[in-house]
Amino acid sequence: MLPVQILKDSAQEERGESARLSSFVGAIAIGDLVKSTLGPKGMDKILISGNPESAGGIKVTNDGATILKSIGVDNPAAKVLVDMSMTQDHEVGDGTTSVTVLAAELLKEAEKLVNQRIHPQTIISGYRRALGIAQEALKQSSIESGDNIREDLLKIARTTLGSKILSQHKEHFAQLAVDAVLRLKGSGNLDAIQIIKKLGGSMNESYLDEGFLLEKLPGMFQPRRVEKAKILIANTPMDTDKVKVFGSRVRVDGVTKVAELEAAEKLKMKEKVDKILGHNCNVFINRQLIYNYPEQLFADAKVMAIEHADFEGIERLALVLGGEIVSTFDSPQTAQFGYCDLIEEIMIGEDRLLRFSGVKLGEACSVVLRGATQQILEESERSLHDALCVLVTHVKESKTVAGAGASEILMSTAIAMEAQKVAGKEALAVEAFGRALAQLPTIICDNAGLDSADLVTRLRAEHANGRHNFGIDIEKGEVADVTKLGVIESYNVKLCMVSSAAEATEQILRVDDIIKAAPRARAPDNRPC
Repeated sequence: MLPVQILKDSAQEERGESARLSSFVGAIAIGDLVKSTLGPKGMDKILISGNPESAGGIKVTNDGATILKSIGVDNPAAKVLVDMSMTQDHEVGDGTTSVTVLAAELLKEAEKLVNQRIHPQTIISGYRRALGIAQEALKQSSIESGDNIREDLLKIARTTLGSKILSQHKEHFAQLAVDAVLRLKGSGNLDAIQIIKKLGGSMNESYLDEGFLLEKLPGMFQPRRVEKAKILIANTPMDTDKVKVFGSRVRVDGVTKVAELEAAEKLKMKEKVDKILGHNCNVFINRQLIYNYPEQLFADAKVMAIEHADFEGIERLALVLGGEIVSTFDSPQTAQFGYCDLIEEIMIGEDRLLRFSGVKLGEACSVVLRGATQQILEESERSLHDALCVLVTHVKESKTVAGAGASEILMSTAIAMEAQKVAGKEALAVEAFGRALAQLPTIICDNAGLDSADLVTRLRAEHANGRHNFGIDIEKGEVADVTKLGVIESYNVKLCMVSSAAEATEQILRVDDIIKAAPRARAPDNRPC
């Protein structure tokens, strides 16, 4: 009987072993790509976009999520790992490289088991059992922060920043990040923390400003300093003081008619400005441009008018000042104003900015980052954002676990002990999960140029003897009690990392068929040459 073709001519299908091999190869390649960035001694990658001359055309980073987001991935299994890394970044902020490397190691172990003719569903079942054991072991080892939450936050921030570009100044940035997060008073609203990047100076000149900074200035001849500010925030066109001739035709029989049209436009704008001034505000901030004529009217009324506040900036301003963005000005009694104690000009490097002090949302603050190049500033922002996300996560559920590979070996040891109680082929999958977890401290040692085989076996022996706080001291190249060294991590970050990697691996293992749709056919081009 002749084979029946079901798919279109240009559609592709991979089945069984071929599909599984394709998934394994793609996912493991992604893990190998980011593996060298793991740990305090991990290396950076340079990412060059299609147009290197453009802004942001070149990135220098060791952040797993940024690397995976920036590279073009065609393999479907690799895309699963990229999405998982992005989810980890959004959920808890850190552990994006660890989660990708762990998933790749789990798939490596699964590939060996598949080659031993063990069914993927048996491997999945074993992995699920091992995940439950790992989660329970991690939960048992976690410690509540209690009254020491500030000290624990500082240690977590130092650990998070220790593997990033800010590691040389981690003490300074850890204090800065913890101060910013504690100002939030547990709300976890990171929109209240604004990060401003300014070229020049060195990274240790970065500081936390207890106010809101806006990279705009008031108009000409307007007040440069306002106390007890009553602020109207708007998104409205203030540029109709000129006749717009683009896309329209105005036919007149003399120049005087043009002057009359301009006068009518001016009168319309003056009425609009009078409505705004009728709100009795002394500061007006607009999302759009404010042209010369309305700017002059605001100056005559001694009102500070700030134009072209970028949309993200004006959204955050409304949040911080307690006001609402308005577009019409017919009912002043319903408008919700923003308030702050003082608006003044400040200088950062060569740039002038406006600082809003004593804002209604008291937890609002701004972090000013300094650096020698744009790439350093961008990587510093990514690193600080990761630290802030981790700290906010920890404030919500303040449990800590030992870092520096201690938690991974703890989970691996617990899984190895329990695997002896599991019967059948499933036991092999449970053991494989434990071996994959033990690969993380091995890779951290390899990236630091240490003898990973010696250190990891010593570490496993310490854990077998009940010393579960022992991890790898990267600086001295030996095993040590990492909790005494202050190397601790947030329990939620570690739990999310292990769970996400196991779930993504399970999804990839379930695949036995890859069908690629036929590309959309282009309509024939019948135009003459």
